Parts: sequence; structure tokens; C-alpha cells
Amino acid sequence: MLKRFLSYYKPHKKMLILDMGASLLISVIGMVYPIVTNKMLNEYIPEKMYSTIVIAGIVVLALYALRMGLRYFVDYYGHIIGVKMQSQMRKDLFRHLQKLPFKFYDNNETGKIMTRITSDLFEVCELAHHGPENLLISSVMIILSFSYLLSIDWILTLIIFLCVPVLVVVTFYCRRAMKQAFDDRRKSNAIINASVESSITGIRVTKAYTNSEKEVEKFTVGDDSFVNSSGRAYSAMARFHSSTTFVTDVFNVFILIAGGLFLYSGRISFGDYSTFIVSVNLFLGPVNTLIGFMEQFQNGTSGFRRFVEVMEEEPEEDRQGAKELEDVKGEIEFRNVTYAYGDNADVLKNVNMHLPKGRKLALVGPSGGGKTTICHLLPNFYKLRDEGGGAILIDGTDIRDITLESLRRNIGIVQQDVFLFVGSIKDNILYGRPDATDEEVIEAAKKANIHDYVMTLPNGYDTEIGERGVRLSGGQKQRLSIARVFLKDPAILILDEATSALDNTTEVLIQEALDELCKGRTTLVVAHRLSTIRNADEIAVVIDGEIKERGTHEELIELGGTYKDLYALQFRDNDFIE
Repeated sequence: MLKRFLSYYKPHKKMLILDMGASLLISVIGMVYPIVTNKMLNEYIPEKMYSTIVIAGIVVLALYALRMGLRYFVDYYGHIIGVKMQSQMRKDLFRHLQKLPFKFYDNNETGKIMTRITSDLFEVCELAHHGPENLLISSVMIILSFSYLLSIDWILTLIIFLCVPVLVVVTFYCRRAMKQAFDDRRKSNAIINASVESSITGIRVTKAYTNSEKEVEKFTVGDDSFVNSSGRAYSAMARFHSSTTFVTDVFNVFILIAGGLFLYSGRISFGDYSTFIVSVNLFLGPVNTLIGFMEQFQNGTSGFRRFVEVMEEEPEEDRQGAKELEDVKGEIEFRNVTYAYGDNADVLKNVNMHLPKGRKLALVGPSGGGKTTICHLLPNFYKLRDEGGGAILIDGTDIRDITLESLRRNIGIVQQDVFLFVGSIKDNILYGRPDATDEEVIEAAKKANIHDYVMTLPNGYDTEIGERGVRLSGGQKQRLSIARVFLKDPAILILDEATSALDNTTEVLIQEALDELCKGRTTLVVAHRLSTIRNADEIAVVIDGEIKERGTHEELIELGGTYKDLYALQFRDNDFIE
């Protein structure tokens, strides 16, 4: 993990060297004051060297002015290095998230993922800046001050040095409790973010069901957990700081007493005693800085560890030797496909079906039967087992031997739950093919029966649709998603409950657009409204992961099985049964 962390410094190596050089000078300048103090008390003042006193003061003042500039450089550019490292980590993490399979998002809440991108990486940024700076400045100051104190009196110096192992023991004792407490606090913070994200996204449902108090209760649980874990974290931190401060205070008292006795016995001069008292903090200060740095180190390493956890998630990858899918005809075949989500029971069991080029196959049956799983497997969103999972072929080629990008580029999907991005109508249609021209966007909108509506808007295609298309109706959002697929122009089409949430009038408009979209494309349709798939080339009834019946609408009605029962149930008040 350390090697991975250090690799983010590489692009900023030159600036880091300058930053460390400035930090080193700051440490050296910090030693000037006690040295000059010693000279003042032992030489310049007793010998009445007034001009030297003034010159020495001016030199110290000039060095302090230089140190001010160096501190500005370190604080500013050091943080810039940290921010740029944070930015690169964030980009790497976001890019990696784009490559992770569906199963990762099935098991991780959006709010928790957002926490890793934001607050976790902020702590890493702080560590990236302050870590090297604190380590260098404190280490140099400890070495220089210790050496200088030895030159004054080695016995007093050893008394001070005995403080270090005591502080190390206290740090080691408190560190484990701090680490666990801060890890718990991060997890609680992620729970809060997940709760907020879920609640705000579903605010309209909350208001519709007047469940605001319920949401507040759920949020309060996460918030209370955060407060409790923060209390434990700050308790551990308080024990840590109070203990280490007490240790340094005790040793300061020892130095005060021992130095006074040494001065009384004539072992050291008043000037040396005064200088030693002043210089003690030059030694203990950096030691305490390093000890206090443990809190930041815990935060930073905890955040980086959570970053690495996601980065080590296996991304979707093409099988070795996978080829581009070109000149797609659109023939689809499922051979003995068996699939289960994780260690759960099989959702699909030996599914076999063949869909020739340009044909439409409709999947019907009870919810949970496996219809949507079939739709998810075709674009390789979920991986079939290499052994016992069967195979899915497009134009005779196993989809596992096709690159993911080229496979999905040739498959268009229209779902019941339409997702639209924040932006304009044009932006969302262009998602189908970002390099399309305005004319192509308009043509796609016309085919999707949305162009006339767009032209009634004040800003036309540049109209902002709000988060998830909140300013559009369900039918308008659906037609936008259809326009997006028209622009993509895939050879294979998946319609997953595309009209089930629409009213009858809107459904007619959408169905017209879908019929136009299906022309010349191999289409897989999942539908609960059986009226929308009566004209499919073939209908398959999927129950408990198996295809129980297959045939045209007329054949299945004549068969008198499950399909006829479903159809009769939907149209029991009408005379459509044939």
C-alpha cells in the first residue's frame, strides 16, 4: 500500500524536492534563536557588545522574514501537491468505478461510494502534504536540537531524552484504539451519506406517502452512530493528547529542578541554564508534532486503505484474445444457459433459444422468473460461469470472446426505469452517440415522437431537464431514451418493460416509436402488457428460470397453457381472446 501511495508523488517530484528543501531551511533557521540567546547571555551582554547585540537581532529578524516566505511556500505549494494527488486519486477511482461490473454496485450503496471519492480522499490529501513536511522538519529539529543540547550539558539532555521512550509507549498504547475508532467513524459517515443520497433521491415518494418522520428516524440512526463513533474516536484522541502532554510537562519539571540544582552547584552558567530552558521546547516541540501527527496519519491511512479497497475490486476485462464485433447481423442464440447471482439458487436453468436476424422475441411470465436476467446476460453485464454456465452467441460467436465495448456498442436498451443525466435534452440524446450532428439528433427525436414537444419549449433542445429528468413526464423521458437508442443505431435491441409504467394514450405514442425502432433489428422484448407483444415473431413464457412455452401468440392461445391464462387474466373484461 505504501508503494502505491508513494507513486502518486512521482509527477510532482520536482516540486516536492523544493518543498522539502524549504522545510529543511525552516528547521535550520529554527535553531538560530537559542544559539543567539546563548551568545547574548554568555558573551554579548556581559562584555557589553552593544553593536553586536543589534546586529545579531537584525540577522535573526531577517532570517525570520526568510522563514515566513519559506513557510508560505511550504504551506501553499505543499497543499497544491496534496490537492493534485487527491485529484489524480479521484480520477483513478472514478475511472475504475466505470469499469466495475454490475455486481459491485449491487453490493455497495451510492452514498458510501461517494464518501470514498470525497471525504476519504480529502484526508489522504492532508496526509500527502503534511506527512513529508512534518516528518522532515520534526526529524531535523530533533537531531539539531538534541545535538545542541548535548553541547550545553549532556546529563540534562539525557533527562530530556528519557521522555522519548515514554512518549513512544503511550503512543503505541493509544494508537490501536485511535485506529479502530477513526475507522468506525468513517463507516458511520458513509452510512449518513448513503441515507442522505437515498432520501433526497426519493423525496417525492417520501412526500407522497407522508413518511418524512420515517426518513428522519432512518437518518437519525446513522447520525447517532456517527456521533457515538466520533465520541469514541475523540475519547481515544483526548487520552492520547492529554497523556503525551502530561509526560512532556513532567519532564519539563524535571529539567527545571535539575537545571536549577546544576546552576546552584556551578555546573552550568546562568546563560546556559536559560538557553537550555528555551531550547527544551525545540526538542520536545517536534517530538509532540510527530506524536500529534499520528492522528492525521490514522485518518489519512484509513482513507487511503478504503481507496485501495475499491481500486483492488476486479474490473470488467475482455477475455484474452477477445475480438471486435463487426458487421453485426444480429443472430442470437442461448445454449444451455444457467445462471445464479453469487451463491444464491439458479435464476436461469438450461435456457435454450434461437433468435434469427431481424426477428422479435418476447419474454413473458411472472415477476422474478428470470426475464430481466436474460436481458442483462446478453450484453455481458453479468458473467456466465465458464463451466456449467452454457453460452450466449451473437452471429455464432460466444459473447465472452467479444470485446465488451464492441458488444455493448451494438446493443441498444430501453428500460422501464429511464435514467436521464443532468443537462439538456440535446445532451441526453447525444449520449447515444456523442459525435452526432445536430441534424442527426433532431432526426432521432422525430423518430421517437419527441421533436414536436421539444420545439414547444422556450430553449428547444437546449432546455435543462433537471436531475434525473424531473421536469419531464414519464412518457417524455421514455421517448428521450428511445431517441438516444435511435441515435446509437444498434443491430440488437432490448426492450425491458419499456411501456409498463405509462398510461394508455402515452403508450400508443411510445409503441409507435418502438415499432419504428424495432424495424430491421433483432429485438428481445420483456413485457407484462401482453397487448404490446401480440405481433412478436415468437413469444417465450419464462417461469422459475425455465422456458415453459414457445410459439406465436395464436399458437400459445391454442395451446391453452400458462400464456393463455395470463392473457385471459389481463383481458377478462374485454373480447380480445382468440
